[in-house]
Amino acid sequence: MVEFARETGLSPALKSPRRYLWTDAFAVCNFLGLYDQTGEETYLNLALQLVDQVHDTLGRHREGDSRTGWISGLNEQEGRKHPAQGGLRIGKELNERGLRDPFDERLEWDRDGQYYHYLTKWIHTLNRVSKVTGDLSYNAWAIELAKTAHARFVYASPSSGPKRMYWKMSIDLSRPLVLSMGHHDPLDGFVTYNELQTIAAKDFGKSMVRDLRDEIADMSDICEGRNWTTDDPLGIGSLLFDACWVAQLIASGNLEKTVLLETLLESSLIGLESFAREDSLKLPADCRLAFRELGLSIGLQAVKKVRELIDQKSGPLQKKDSLPPLLKALSRYAGLSETIETFWLERRNRESDNWIEHRDINMVMMATSLAPDGFLKL
Repeated sequence: MVEFARETGLSPALKSPRRYLWTDAFAVCNFLGLYDQTGEETYLNLALQLVDQVHDTLGRHREGDSRTGWISGLNEQEGRKHPAQGGLRIGKELNERGLRDPFDERLEWDRDGQYYHYLTKWIHTLNRVSKVTGDLSYNAWAIELAKTAHARFVYASPSSGPKRMYWKMSIDLSRPLVLSMGHHDPLDGFVTYNELQTIAAKDFGKSMVRDLRDEIADMSDICEGRNWTTDDPLGIGSLLFDACWVAQLIASGNLEKTVLLETLLESSLIGLESFAREDSLKLPADCRLAFRELGLSIGLQAVKKVRELIDQKSGPLQKKDSLPPLLKALSRYAGLSETIETFWLERRNRESDNWIEHRDINMVMMATSLAPDGFLKL
């Protein structure tokens, strides 16, 4: 993590640092985890510096863009008070697709904009900072971001059915760039909003500005009856992140969705069985994407935390008899985490083109896999 801070322009700080929202969300959590483990203020300072740098970089228009300033449209002073109110850019290398540019699916992966599932990761990260530091301004920023993201990504279905979501929006959130809905986006939103609401309700009373009940209801409707199953390793890992957070919310009495937890674990198990049959972990490094596999490794460690919550023998989790068998079945795949870490800790595998091309995200996801508490805690 110290190497990542140096190479991306965090510490020492560069005028034009290399910031990417997904990677930085995990990185802040990693620094918080290191601070929790060691008590060294250096790591807390790096976490807080990274939050500021992300807001100052990805909360503003890109260098070279004809537009300048905060993407929220706020003036400089107000923008600093509300740095995530306009959302946050992904941080891709290429500018977003212009209004008259043809859609190119391959090129779109390299173009900037805003992703909902990146925003939810940053919302979780801001909430973690608030919990660790006791500074509620981070939670307030997270709620502002949640409300903005929900208002722009969620829209009414033309068929008058449940609302839908766009997968990718423009930098200023004025238009959709990809119309389809991300597989797990509504689930991420539902879990993240509930995480935020827990602190908001406790610390801010009944302020409607910080009330996310309507947004939670929208996400609940969109989630109804959806199939979450995937055989993508990062997708399975993300399901298990959500399962871990749902379990913590249930254990703390802030959510009553034991059925949702069961569904997430069942979907993860189906995906793991399919992934294991593919045997892709025997492929050479140049045929694999480390950060996607490491996402699965982190998720498998989340299973341990769910099991620990149930083993405490108290609370509503103990009333669901179907959970222990599911966790036992999932535990059969626990060894995949060590297999993935061992492979990518081999220096020769980190010299492959695939590792080097995605070096920043690979380094950070590896660190999270080695010490996942900073990310997995609520």
